[in-house]
Amino acid sequence: MASAPNGSLADEKAPEAVGVGRYVEMEQDGDSNTVKSRLSGMLWHGGSAYDAWFSCASNQVAQVLLTLPYSFSQLGMLSGILFQLFYGLMGSWTAYLISILYVEYRTRKEREKADFRNHVIQWFEVLDGLLGRHWRNVGLAFNCTFLLFGSVIQLIACASNIYYINDKLDKRTWTYIFGACCATTVFIPSFHNYRIWSFLGLVMTTYTAWYLAIASLIHGQVDGVKHSGPTKMMLYFTGATNILYTFGGHAVTVEIMHAMWRPQKFKAIYLMATIYVLTLTLPSAASVYWAFGDQLLTHSNALALLPRTAFRDAAVVLMLVHQIITFGFACTPLYFVWEKLIGLHDCRSLCKRAAARLPIVVPIWFLAIIFPFFGPINSAVGSLLVSFTVYIIPALAHVITFRSASARENAVKAPPRFVGRWTGTFIINAFVVAWVLVVGFGFGGWASMTNFVHQIDTFGLFTKCYQCPPPPLAPGASLPFPPGGLSNITMPFNGTAGAGLPPAQAPSPSHFVHRHRHHSHGL
Repeated sequence: MASAPNGSLADEKAPEAVGVGRYVEMEQDGDSNTVKSRLSGMLWHGGSAYDAWFSCASNQVAQVLLTLPYSFSQLGMLSGILFQLFYGLMGSWTAYLISILYVEYRTRKEREKADFRNHVIQWFEVLDGLLGRHWRNVGLAFNCTFLLFGSVIQLIACASNIYYINDKLDKRTWTYIFGACCATTVFIPSFHNYRIWSFLGLVMTTYTAWYLAIASLIHGQVDGVKHSGPTKMMLYFTGATNILYTFGGHAVTVEIMHAMWRPQKFKAIYLMATIYVLTLTLPSAASVYWAFGDQLLTHSNALALLPRTAFRDAAVVLMLVHQIITFGFACTPLYFVWEKLIGLHDCRSLCKRAAARLPIVVPIWFLAIIFPFFGPINSAVGSLLVSFTVYIIPALAHVITFRSASARENAVKAPPRFVGRWTGTFIINAFVVAWVLVVGFGFGGWASMTNFVHQIDTFGLFTKCYQCPPPPLAPGASLPFPPGGLSNITMPFNGTAGAGLPPAQAPSPSHFVHRHRHHSHGL
């Protein structure tokens, strides 16, 4: 059955008439006691605080879980842990700001008798209502671009992971296949309908995180393990921006809040989700880095270093399913924007809405084939898009919205006392803007884009199988070195081989076979 765009069933649930600025739970009609209705409510129609928590936690730690050990190899153990704690706290703060601005906007609109039963409020509409069309346009551009590339990253991750179970097909072919699988998310109306999927997604990432930690500890440290990081400024800030991206998954906060029966309960949900996520990311990243050290510089997907077992295959399969779910999380706000643009947002037909959404999947599919750089693309997106979308813009928007004394006096929700009320809030916001602008966007943008360009120079666009191991040499075959021998080979940056490694750990001849194989195919 198709639901209304905001996730409510028009015939089964309707909001009560309430006072201005209040939100009440959706009540079910008399048919709610049927088996079909109870089953639907249990699996499909989620709007509680628990559903929001599952959505936030599940969306926050998708494929990035597999790239955090790679970031630790760039940052070093201490910096990796500190950056996770620091950006986790900063991300929770800006998610709180977004929730405050959402409540402020919705309350003002409800005072004007606005009805949101058939309309999903989005972040750019909050900016439009509070600050005007110029803020709306900037917010829309950054948010849509970030969500677009966030979906691309999930698709790349699917192809990267399945290759470790079945390498008979190259990663580009797997991208074609999983692009079709991810396209099925067009049939999920809204975040209100992700109840079972967000729950299962968090179970899947929990298993994978603890598999990485336990398997690495059981495996032990590899012979001659080195923990050289940090060795280069470029690598250091590339790793830092990947962690910035990790805790910047709240570009969908407004849509998740709007799907709740009581949005005012959101408050500290994102902080609670972040604390749980840290129990997954810190042990897994630290354990894998402890076991494999600098080898992670050439393996942006942590699963590539662990031996194949039934437990690893289970982790791969679970992550594949979760990445398809997270693809839906990232794409659903894009679906809403597109529906509003073409005038189908209030359409009750699920099939019509699904068909209208399909054009959004095509450019995502295409970009995943052009830039299949698992790991480096996370850092690039983090520095250029996440920095503004979920850190700088919310902090500035909060400052400007409440800059006047009258706005602060009439605010629906004042800042808590433990942060220093309005003065403390403005100071924290100024720090967030300055830090992310200089460290995240400035240094991080330089480092991540330098690394990203080197991936393109090394592998080329449309590469068929990024970071795949070389095929075994036939008996008696010679190494296909380029004319002039090793002296004519340019060492690539991290994500390929050799970055930050001492001479004793220079790449083996098989690496150059792999690199020559890519260039011989014109990739």
